[in-house]
Amino acid sequence: MPVKITAVLKKSPAAKKGIRENDMLVAINGHAIRDVLDYQFYAQDAKLHVTFRNAKGHEKTVTVKKDESEDLGLEFETYLMDKQQHCKNKCVFCFIDQMPPGMRDTLYFKDDDARLSFLFGNYITLTNLTDADVDRIIEMHISPVNVSVHTMNPALRVAMMKNPHAGESLRMLRRIADAGIRLNTQLVLCPGLNDGDELVYSLNELEKLYPALASIAAVPVGLTKYREKLPHLEEYTPDGARRVIETIDAFGRRCKEQYGSRLAYAADEFYLKAGLPLPDEDYYEDYPQIENGVGLWKSLECEFQAALDACDLPDDTAFAAAMATGTASFPLLRSFKALLEGRFPNGKVDVYAIENDFFGHSITVAGLVTGQDLIAQLKGKDLRGRLLIPSVMLRAEGDVFLDDVSVEDVERALGVSLVVVNNDGAELLDAIIAEQ
Repeated sequence: MPVKITAVLKKSPAAKKGIRENDMLVAINGHAIRDVLDYQFYAQDAKLHVTFRNAKGHEKTVTVKKDESEDLGLEFETYLMDKQQHCKNKCVFCFIDQMPPGMRDTLYFKDDDARLSFLFGNYITLTNLTDADVDRIIEMHISPVNVSVHTMNPALRVAMMKNPHAGESLRMLRRIADAGIRLNTQLVLCPGLNDGDELVYSLNELEKLYPALASIAAVPVGLTKYREKLPHLEEYTPDGARRVIETIDAFGRRCKEQYGSRLAYAADEFYLKAGLPLPDEDYYEDYPQIENGVGLWKSLECEFQAALDACDLPDDTAFAAAMATGTASFPLLRSFKALLEGRFPNGKVDVYAIENDFFGHSITVAGLVTGQDLIAQLKGKDLRGRLLIPSVMLRAEGDVFLDDVSVEDVERALGVSLVVVNNDGAELLDAIIAEQ
């Protein structure tokens, strides 16, 4: 289906060939253009035959010559050039189903759009894909593909995702792997459902996709206090978390010996729940699943230590800073405080663990801390004029928390300037001593 052009950049290759706003983009080099993937893939060449339809319905093909890295100069109504695909599953562990009422509409949208996986690294379940979609993935050789597998048992996958097609869609993994496209996979583990023997089965079945299989991340289910009318699920106990780690490690050691990579990793949360220390840095190889919370804390720790070792400030340097985080990462930041104050006796760092009253205390990650919890728990504290928070607390635009409380709201309520810090140890150190 042709896509409406909403703007044409002045002096762009498209503008020079007479393509105008409100024209319809039909095809490039004979390939129909349906969305952003088609557009980005087929518009790369230096010489393009662009077919478009003007407002009067007249269709025309023009030849456009440009640098391969140069964009045609067309803009469309949405980034995807199409509607975003909604998730068709009703997963028993879905976090969006556990959200409180009254939040902004975008937070209730369940995306399961393969195009966002390719463009931004989002994870997809494959249940939205047709064989034609897989053909396109293979033709374009878009790699890697990030897949939320959860279990390789087809019947269990149907039961967990409440989608009758969830099991049969697993066959697409083999098609994608056979085409030489790399696969990053994740398993959201629920106690008594897809761990234990089922986890062993899933790991062994995923291994069969090697060498296309690049990584497996096992992450624990997150449960909020808003689970009315949802299936009963338990949190991981320390013993349960340790058993998951043991299963993952046994599989990983064997894969390391056989393939040179352990392939599978347990998320940092499992170690925190189990009360176990995180593995050494080399355990995580090149951190293939860091966006899934695998090795995130270890990476931050190593970066912070390296930056501190390289810091050339005098040992008598004085500074003061306050930091807020979720309860999960509080011990890590507290260890940074000890390192800093040991190196700089005149330095003072206060670290505050924010309990998640909004979603429930079982939610411990910093990315789900809300503005109202920050205000309620830090009101009246001496925050030394600046409060450092991790960027994951804010939406992508960096202006609002999950509960729609703005950065300015928090600054006004607490009488501080918020300093937003990315997940980078060196950046964190710089932010702490920024005024020195």
